[in-house]
Amino acid sequence: MNSPATLVIGATGTTGRRVTARLTAERHRVKAASRGATPVEGAEAVRFDWNEPATWGGALDGVDRVYLVPPIGSSDPATVMLPFLHRARDAGVHRAVLLSSSAIPAGGPAVGQVHEALPGLFEQWAVLRPSWFMQNFTGSMPHTRSIRDEGAIMSAAGDGRVGFVDAEDIAAVAVRALTDQQAPNTDLILTGPQTLSYDDVAAIITETVGRTVVHRQLTFEQLRDRWAAEIPLEFATMLAAMDRAIAEGAEDRTSDAVQHLTGRSPGTFRAFVEREANREHS
Repeated sequence: MNSPATLVIGATGTTGRRVTARLTAERHRVKAASRGATPVEGAEAVRFDWNEPATWGGALDGVDRVYLVPPIGSSDPATVMLPFLHRARDAGVHRAVLLSSSAIPAGGPAVGQVHEALPGLFEQWAVLRPSWFMQNFTGSMPHTRSIRDEGAIMSAAGDGRVGFVDAEDIAAVAVRALTDQQAPNTDLILTGPQTLSYDDVAAIITETVGRTVVHRQLTFEQLRDRWAAEIPLEFATMLAAMDRAIAEGAEDRTSDAVQHLTGRSPGTFRAFVEREANREHS
């Protein structure tokens, strides 16, 4: 008889692939869920789509805990997530770890509705509420593109500060929340060790990479319109509003949650940039 598995939803995404890699490294059985059932080393790939309930049963078979990444870009994820979570509980899942955001409290908009429902559904649970990801400056992300094309980071955050957090640290906390004998049974604000303004971020990238990067401050309206050229206006407005909240001090905080759950300090932004630069040159 196989031991119960952990279902990782979004197993090819920014946190999901890191959670999967850490779980398999610790020899936990993992079902790696994605829309394409993409093969993941050391895990059992399964097809899963939030919007196709027919994919849920197979994903949940033999699972007793789940890492939840909400559907990307949805302004109302509770509509699909809550029916899934009821089904998961009925299928024998007893622990759920939800990826949310530092900007969204329990009962708040979007995934905040799922956060609020989680303790009533599962005896063991955690909600991870990371600050902005350091990975927002890598790959094909908008900040990466504007740095490459214009030598600038665009924001409406003004001089507001953010406790940027490394996705590696988010994944490390998620694995502890999923596998420790007792789940946290609370929500956890996850940050890096310091808060930085976008001016600070631009300076660190300039110093580390050796290429001048500046922070170009936009108004709320300018940023909204810039986003709206690529994504729906409603979503663009929400993202611009998050920057405005940063300008007002909403993200100017650090927490000890990474240290508390993993036993080590969270990584700094400078170390992250150095790591990414070395990876590109290797």
